Amino acid sequence: MEQIQKIAMAKPDKIIVREKDLTEEEYTALLAEILKVCESSSVEVTAHSFIDSAKKLGVRSIHLPLDKLRAMSREDKQFFRNIGASCHSVEDAKEALALGADYIIAGHIFETDCKKGLAGRGLQFLHEVCQEVSIPVYAIGGINFHNIPDVIQAGADGICMMSGFMKSETPESDIAKLR
Repeated sequence: MEQIQKIAMAKPDKIIVREKDLTEEEYTALLAEILKVCESSSVEVTAHSFIDSAKKLGVRSIHLPLDKLRAMSREDKQFFRNIGASCHSVEDAKEALALGADYIIAGHIFETDCKKGLAGRGLQFLHEVCQEVSIPVYAIGGINFHNIPDVIQAGADGICMMSGFMKSETPESDIAKLR
């Protein structure tokens, strides 16, 4: 939570609360804590995967794996003002758009410790996804300060960083550098 506070104070565009190893009850408690931190810094929070947790806490932005977006009810879609989807192929991206996604996170672009041993899909993959959909595409996976220009040149509307921010000793200067 201390690192989340530092990141929130640095005012990123948004914080997606992704924690796959928690039960829904544990996730709801964590999301509630992060909401408090982010509210004081006026940083948007996006829930990840747990639709009921987001609704319970009034979080109107959700990011979902494609299978959860497929299963999402029309009523749930109407609750959220912003729905994102994780996509790993051009076909995934087209399907996410057809299912009502407002944005896509495409990845993983480069090799990353989060996906140890798996080669990144690369900039050509990212470029193809960006060309095929009419909604914003954000790149994830192995993104760092050195490869961001290449990611943007490939057509991405922005980037997502996990490890870079969670390990950063200076999130405020890092975000300023990104901007």
